[in-house]
Amino acid sequence: MTHQTIGERDTVLTPEDLAALRESLHEQRLFRQEQLRQFAVHSSDRADDRRREADAARIEVGVKLAASARMVLADVEAALARMDSGQYGTCHLCRRAVERHRLLIVPQARYCGRCQQVREAGR
Repeated sequence: MTHQTIGERDTVLTPEDLAALRESLHEQRLFRQEQLRQFAVHSSDRADDRRREADAARIEVGVKLAASARMVLADVEAALARMDSGQYGTCHLCRRAVERHRLLIVPQARYCGRCQQVREAGR
């Protein structure tokens, strides 16, 4: 595997970095899959509780947490697919390289720091 250039200052994402990022993404995927299994188990275990207690707040929190876990899982799987296709580390908006330090913190990042700020400001 060749070095990939990341960032405006020609920061290099080394093969070791890519291997570590891939491992991190695989760990995140396993964690989110297990988290979703846990939500499914607890949902079925609490079916009687729901009928008896009608604990709407707890149900709502569980639904939101499961939705969040599914979103993160989808982001992780998309990042792994980008790695496999050679598109990992390229911003989806500006097509510039995503900063190395950003990928090391958020390996599933789709956007460079600048484009992420623009997206968040537009919300």
